[in-house]
Amino acid sequence: MKNENGTYAGAQGGQFSAGVSRESAGSQRLCLHRVFIEAHTETRAHMHDGHESAIYVLAGRHQIRYGDELQHLADLEPGDMVYIPAGMLHQPIVGDEDVTALVARTDPAEQESLRLHSPAAQHEAVGAGAPH
Repeated sequence: MKNENGTYAGAQGGQFSAGVSRESAGSQRLCLHRVFIEAHTETRAHMHDGHESAIYVLAGRHQIRYGDELQHLADLEPGDMVYIPAGMLHQPIVGDEDVTALVARTDPAEQESLRLHSPAAQHEAVGAGAPH
């Protein structure tokens, strides 16, 4: 859902700008959004089925867990760029600093291919309830 200031809460955590998407600009094959994640926010591990992502960190030192079992951990800081292959499980870990990043994805609907990870239920589909 988009609110009056053009942002929406992502199912995986964080506030996303309306950005460039199918809904906002008629994009057919990509989206570009700014995401803001408040310090100490607990995000959800997730993946994007069939879609690659690229992230550019604008502000905030944090970490990202990734891999089939979230077994890898990388430190991120402003200026870092991250490539996430289609279907790769990942999760931002936000500590004492607010995080702002630009996110580009080969999915014009942004939340449509999102699948949340939970150890008990494996992957929950989100697309049906995604903001449009």
